[in-house]
Formats: sequence, C-alpha cells, structure tokens
Amino acid sequence: MFSNLLFYLFFHSLFRWLVLASLIYAIYRAAKGYAGKAIFTKFDDKVRHYTATIAHIQLVLGILLYTQSPIIKYFMRNYAVAVHERETRFFGMEHITVMVTAIVCITIGSAAAKRKPNDRAKFKTMLIWFSIGLLLILTSVPWPFSPVVARPYFRQF
Repeated sequence: MFSNLLFYLFFHSLFRWLVLASLIYAIYRAAKGYAGKAIFTKFDDKVRHYTATIAHIQLVLGILLYTQSPIIKYFMRNYAVAVHERETRFFGMEHITVMVTAIVCITIGSAAAKRKPNDRAKFKTMLIWFSIGLLLILTSVPWPFSPVVARPYFRQF
C-alpha cells in the first residue's frame, strides 16, 4: 500500500504541470481565436479535447490518492477533531472539493464548446470555462509558498 501511495503522490504531483500547461495553452488559443475572430480548427478542437482529458486523468490520480492517503483516513475517522486542523481539513475537504469543481468547469466548457454553432462561440466558451477551472486549480494547489498548506513543486518517488 505504501508504494501505491508514493506512486499516486508522485504522478499526481508531476501531472499537475501537464494540467496547468495544457490549460494555459488552451486558454491562450481560445483568447487568440476569440479576439482574432479566427476559425476553430481541428487543432483547436484537439487542444480542447486533450486539455479536458488530461484534467480527467489528473482527477482519477487524485481520487486514487485520496482513497489511499493516511491524512484522509485520519480525517474520516476523526472528523470532529480533524475538521479543525488546517492541513487535514485542506486535504480532507477543501482541496478535493475545489479540484472536482474545477474539473467539472473544464468538462462543461469542453462539452459546451464542442456543441456551439459557430467558431467565435466555441472560443468564448472555452475561454470562460477553462479560465474558471484554471483559477480554481491555482487557488487549491498546495504550492510551496502557500500560507495554507505547503508542498514541494515536485514530489520524489
């Protein structure tokens, strides 16, 4: 079990960079396309699709980590006390709630953009929903500089 936990922790930590990079790139493409009244190309559609897929993979890794984490097990068994402990509450409630909400926003944006009738609406929808998802993610990543809960930029395996 400990090796599974380290595996999930390592890949969840590493994969966040792919999530962030793909979201930033997708938002850039959407903003550029929307502002320039560009055609929503097959490449733009692939960026939309792969960004949402990468976010979903990260969610799966996070859920696997959540089910294996000793912090979460402690939180569940000792809720009345643990909910008052900042770090435990962050991982037990706040992090997962905000991150799932972010992935839902990205998913809504991806699905809605796919169905929009024109190119400008596709870019606008992607821009709005992916930006909301990115902002939520940025607020709930345990950055090394975070006053709430700090973790390293890269976990060791």
